[in-house]
Amino acid sequence: MRVVLPNPGLDLRIPNYEDLERMEKEESGDRPKWDNKAQYILTCVGFCIGLGNVWRFPYLCQSHGGGAFLVPYLILLVLEGMPLLLMEFAIGQRLRKGSVGVWRAINPYLTGIGVASMLVSLLIGLYYNTLIAWVMWYLFNSFQSPLPWTQCPLNDNGTGFVQECHQSSTVDYYFYRVTLNSSASIADSGGIHWPIVVCLLAAWSVIAICCIRGIGTSGKAVYVTAILPYIVLAIFLIRGLTLKGALSGIKFLFTPDVNELIKPTTWMDAGAQVFYSFGLAWGGLISFSSYNPVHNNCLKDAVILTVVTGLTSIYAATVTYTIIGFRATEKYDSCISDNIMKLLNTFDLPEDSITPSNYDAAFTNLNSSYPDIVFGLDIKPCDMQKLLSEGVEGTGLAFIVFTEAITKMPGSPIWSVLFFSMLFCLGLSTLFGNIEGVVVPLKDLNVFPKKWPHEALTGLTCVVAFFISLLFAQHSGIYWVTLFDNFAGSVPLLTIGLFEMIAVVYIYGIDRFNDDIKFMIGYKPSIFWQFSWRFSSPLAVLVILVFYLVTQGQEELTYLVWDPNSDAFPSLASVSYPIWIYVIIFLLAGIPCLVVPVYALCRLVFELQRKK
Repeated sequence: MRVVLPNPGLDLRIPNYEDLERMEKEESGDRPKWDNKAQYILTCVGFCIGLGNVWRFPYLCQSHGGGAFLVPYLILLVLEGMPLLLMEFAIGQRLRKGSVGVWRAINPYLTGIGVASMLVSLLIGLYYNTLIAWVMWYLFNSFQSPLPWTQCPLNDNGTGFVQECHQSSTVDYYFYRVTLNSSASIADSGGIHWPIVVCLLAAWSVIAICCIRGIGTSGKAVYVTAILPYIVLAIFLIRGLTLKGALSGIKFLFTPDVNELIKPTTWMDAGAQVFYSFGLAWGGLISFSSYNPVHNNCLKDAVILTVVTGLTSIYAATVTYTIIGFRATEKYDSCISDNIMKLLNTFDLPEDSITPSNYDAAFTNLNSSYPDIVFGLDIKPCDMQKLLSEGVEGTGLAFIVFTEAITKMPGSPIWSVLFFSMLFCLGLSTLFGNIEGVVVPLKDLNVFPKKWPHEALTGLTCVVAFFISLLFAQHSGIYWVTLFDNFAGSVPLLTIGLFEMIAVVYIYGIDRFNDDIKFMIGYKPSIFWQFSWRFSSPLAVLVILVFYLVTQGQEELTYLVWDPNSDAFPSLASVSYPIWIYVIIFLLAGIPCLVVPVYALCRLVFELQRKK
C-alpha cells in the first residue's frame, strides 16, 4: 500500500521529460553548467570533506571506544546518509532548481524547507569562516622560526615568563590569550579583538572572490582546494608513521571497545556525524546537482561520494592518531623521566640504575621497602592508555594538539605551513557549498531585484556575513563559535532531513520519484533504495532526533572557559550558560526547525483570506 498525499497542480509546476530533453538540447535557461564530471565530483567531495573530518570525527572515535565508533558510523553512512544523499542529488537534477525552488515546485507549502536550509547554511557558514580566519592567523604566523607558540613571552619587567603561560603551556597560551585573547565568560564580550577582525575580512574576501560567479569560479578553485588536502594528509601520514608512538595511536584508534556499541549515545553521535560528513540538508548539494546534465548517473555519484567520504574520515583519523600517539608518548616519557629523577635524587642512586625499561620493577621495589618516603615524593601515575584517551574536542585538536606535536618535529615551520594550508583548503571548499546554499535560495525567493547580477548578490551576501561574524571577533568569540557549532548544525539538520524525506516519499510521490530516476539514469533503483527511502532512513533520523532532544532536555547546558583565576586552571573550567543564552539557542536551533510548519501555516491563512 502506497500513501501519497493530494498535491494538485504538481504537473504544471515541474517540467515534463520532453521539456527537460528540449531544454538541454537548446541549453535554454540561465543556469550554469559544470565544465566536466570531475569538476562536479571534486566540488561535492570538497563540500563534504571539511574541517570536521580532521577534528570532529577523530574526537568522536576517541570518545566512543575507537574502532567501536566506526561500526555504527559506517552502518548509518549507508542506511541513513547515502539514501538521503541520492534523494538530494536526484531531486535537484530532475527539477533544475536550488533548495528553495525544488521544494516550492513540489508544493508551495514546502517552501519553508528551502528557507530552513538557507538559514542553516548561513549560520554554519558564519562560524565556519571564523574557523578559517583562525587558520589564516596561524598560517600567517607559521612563516617564522622558531614558531611563536614554542615559548612563553617574558613578563613586563623581563625577569621571568608570563605567569599565565608558565602555569599552562605555550600552545594553550598562544591560542587562548594571543590569538583570541579570550574572556572568562560568554557574557563578558571584552570588546573587539582586532587581529581576528582583519583575518575575518581576509577570509570573507577570499570566499567572495572564489564564489563571485558561482560554480564558474568556485568550480575552478576546487581543483586545488579538494585535491591538496589529500596530498598534505599523505605527507603527514608518512611523517607521522616515523614518529615514536605513532603505532600506539593507530592501535588505540582501531581497537574497539565493544561495550560502546550498546550505548545509544554512540549511535546518536554517529548518526549526527553522517549529516556533518555529507553536508546533508544544507541545500548546497541540491544546487550543485541542478547544474548536471539531465541523464547524469546521480545514483553512481551518490555511491562514489559515500565511499570517498567514509574512507576519507578513516584516513584523516588515522593521520590524526599518529600525531595523538606521538604526543601521548612524549608525555608518557616525560612523566617517567620526572619520576626517575625524583627517585634517583631522593635515594642517592647511581644515574643509570633506574631506566625507563626497569622503572616499574624499581618503583615497586622501592615502594615496598620505603613506602613512607615514596608516598611523600608525589610520584605521578604514568598511564599510556589514559594519555591516549584524553579527548580534545573540536578546535583544540587542530590548534593545540597538532601545534604542540609540530613544535617537536624538525623543520617545524614547514610542517605548520603544510598543516594550516590543508585546513584552509578544507574549510574553503566546504564554504563554497554553504554560500551556494544561501545565494541560490535568495535568487529563487526574489528577495533582490532580478536585474541584479549574481556577482552583486554574492558580494552583498559576503559583506553582510562579515559584519554578522564580528560577533566571533569579540574576546568571548570562541564561546559563541562553540554555541553555534553545538546548536546551529544539530537539530535543524536532522529536522530538515526528515522533512525532505517525507516531502519526496509522501507528497511528491515515491513512484513518480522512481520514474524520474529511471528516466535520468536508465533503470529503476533497487529494493535497497526503496526500503531506505520508505522506512530505514526516516526511522533512523527520527530516532536520533528524538533521543537527542530527550538527552539534551535532561542535561544542564555547560561550556568550557579559559579562566586563569579558576581553581581548575590550567584546565578549562566547566560553567553553566547564563539564562538569556537559552533565547539564543532557540534562535539557532528552533527557528530553522519552525520555519517549515510556520511558512506552511502562513501560506494556508493567506490562501484562505484570498478566497474570501
